[in-house]
Amino acid sequence: MFFKILINYLIGYLNIELEGYYIERFINTCISKNIFLWGIKRTRSTILYANIGAGDFKTAAKIAKKHGCKIKIKSKHGLPFAIKKYKKRKIFFILLILVIASIYALSKFVWNIEITGNVNINVDEIMNILNQDGLKVGVLKSKVNEEEIINKIRYQREDIAWIGIELTGTNAIVKIVEADEKPEIIDENDYCNIVATKDAIINKISAQNGTLMVKEGDEVKKGDILIAGWMEGKYTGKNYVNANGDVKAKVTYSQSEKIEKKEIKKEQTGKKENKYAIKFNNFKINLYKTLSKYEIYDTMYTSKKIKLFSNFYLPIEVIKYTNYELTQTEISYGKEEAKTEGTKRAEEKLNNLISGEISKKDVSITEHDTYYDVKVTYEVIEEIGTKEKIDF
Repeated sequence: MFFKILINYLIGYLNIELEGYYIERFINTCISKNIFLWGIKRTRSTILYANIGAGDFKTAAKIAKKHGCKIKIKSKHGLPFAIKKYKKRKIFFILLILVIASIYALSKFVWNIEITGNVNINVDEIMNILNQDGLKVGVLKSKVNEEEIINKIRYQREDIAWIGIELTGTNAIVKIVEADEKPEIIDENDYCNIVATKDAIINKISAQNGTLMVKEGDEVKKGDILIAGWMEGKYTGKNYVNANGDVKAKVTYSQSEKIEKKEIKKEQTGKKENKYAIKFNNFKINLYKTLSKYEIYDTMYTSKKIKLFSNFYLPIEVIKYTNYELTQTEISYGKEEAKTEGTKRAEEKLNNLISGEISKKDVSITEHDTYYDVKVTYEVIEEIGTKEKIDF
């Protein structure tokens, strides 16, 4: 809301008076048409005062007429009306020159960095490299050597296939194409083994082509050959082949959770409050004087950079802090309750790891002075064989 009010101040807004019997219908229609009203006051059931953007007034007037209401402008506010009021004064021209000069000076700097194209690469990692190489918020555009930065990043990061930097307005757009980690493609005519992808105990194995190197019940390690890429006959000798077969094995997964005997559980009450700050480059001004009215709360914040045009950012950032009220409840866990809670937490994590069929589950709990240690172990039947080319 604060950002909307600020924008309306810059483009101008009106204080209006609305009179009629269907004021609620007028308000609902304005909301449905995204017309922003604020500072609403009602002196009587048939009279309403509110602020509205200057550009929305004509549409609001049509809505008022449709609902049988009279609307009129009480006063005009905002930058355009202030300029119009003082345009005949010398100070207006001085301020206009200063504004133009300031915009020109600001256009020489980078005030925003936008990174696109990354999926697996963390934005902060790229931002840190860019900052170290000279591309950061507040730097003169003339001091940014795009080619040098691109070469350095390509040299440092093997997971980036291509990177481009475009300076547009006061915005630096960094475009990234991530390098794909493509698995080795093995042709059906290549000689290959089937090897284990993880430590396991063989549950079932069969070979359509190749020689079995393990049997059911054998314990194998990651990388062990399960089906060899060769076959040997009494009269033909050893012939290399493209190994093919199915290998299923028992893989063990374990997850431990620490459950305190006494825990503090925090929950949101549904109440919240918003506070705002304005940041000028690295200088921040808080638009509130008091701390949160809540005794216990969590804070989340969002920020929005101010821009004049699509790629002309200003070194001004509006920050919104949202405090969510919390309640604290002390929970005591006995051994059985701790076992249930620990099992639940561990299973949530284990279920994201496994891809096969759970054949066995084991839960153990160990008591300590102030907490319980709950361990959940899964025995999972899954495919563990993968082809690996034979190097001669």
